[in-house]
Amino acid sequence: MSNLSWPGPRAVTWHRPLLWLAVAMAGVTVIGAVGLLVDPRILTGAPLWAKPLKFAISILVYSLTLSWLLGMLRRGRRLAWWAGTITAVFLVVEMIVIVGAAAAGLTSHFNVTTPFHAALWSMMAVSIVIVWASALLVAVLLFRADLGDPARSLAIRAGALVAVAGMGLAFLMTGPTAAQLERFQGIAGAHTVGVPDGGQGLPLLGWSTVAGDLRIPHFVGMHALQLIPLAALLLELLAGRIPALTEPRTRFRLLWVVIGLYLGVLALLTGQALAGQSIVRPDLLVTGVAAALLSGAVVASAGILLTGSRNRGTAVQPQVVGRRTQNG
Repeated sequence: MSNLSWPGPRAVTWHRPLLWLAVAMAGVTVIGAVGLLVDPRILTGAPLWAKPLKFAISILVYSLTLSWLLGMLRRGRRLAWWAGTITAVFLVVEMIVIVGAAAAGLTSHFNVTTPFHAALWSMMAVSIVIVWASALLVAVLLFRADLGDPARSLAIRAGALVAVAGMGLAFLMTGPTAAQLERFQGIAGAHTVGVPDGGQGLPLLGWSTVAGDLRIPHFVGMHALQLIPLAALLLELLAGRIPALTEPRTRFRLLWVVIGLYLGVLALLTGQALAGQSIVRPDLLVTGVAAALLSGAVVASAGILLTGSRNRGTAVQPQVVGRRTQNG
């Protein structure tokens, strides 16, 4: 199992600016949590400090993951360092606007009610584009890197690409809705589809329970950067209990199933949000597609494991026969 171990913290040269960003976001997380407890103000139907808290946690996880991934690169290290540093700088810019707006009791996203608010939103929009472009560059660098185990390499590269796609889904929120164009009141863009922002939502997350919400596929896609590599790690850990998983080809094929399922779910959630349908009230079509995706993944995984077990048994059998012949 030693050849399946992932690089430990000391084996990776971590990207320091992103690590410092993670430390800062840990502090903002505490501030956001305290704000939720002591500040009862509500903004667009959600607790005022919920957005800073959510963004702080998300950026904390993202910066740690990206710092680790950049530390694994050997080719293009200087370019990767700059990509990570630029990402850290503009994520700080984004969080300053979000926390500052919350402290002032104002919305940070889509707010163009005054030239000042429009400038803040433009600053955030530019930061978002730069962070997205840096993530795309990192994904390209990961495809050029030697990441060791084929299944692990596939998971890291696919996770990076799907994350770039998920981050890109945020651009669907930035255009003004038909209702906003008809009666403009200084807000251009929305998280929800079919109703104005600020309706009923899930606790803390705020995802709409009455309409489509583009934050859901954005969230799921963005965190493929962590979840797909975690699936590869889980397969490696299970190799000690499931002999078929010791075969690199078996893990590699299973990860293709994971990636296919993830992309299918991401597409389904995006379609559901664009159709104005709430995540908690799926119709028969969405339910049927979800069941088909899950069933297909289960059947494909079972077939891959069965094939892996047979191949492993075929590989072991001649060795056993050879030993018996030699001893006989």
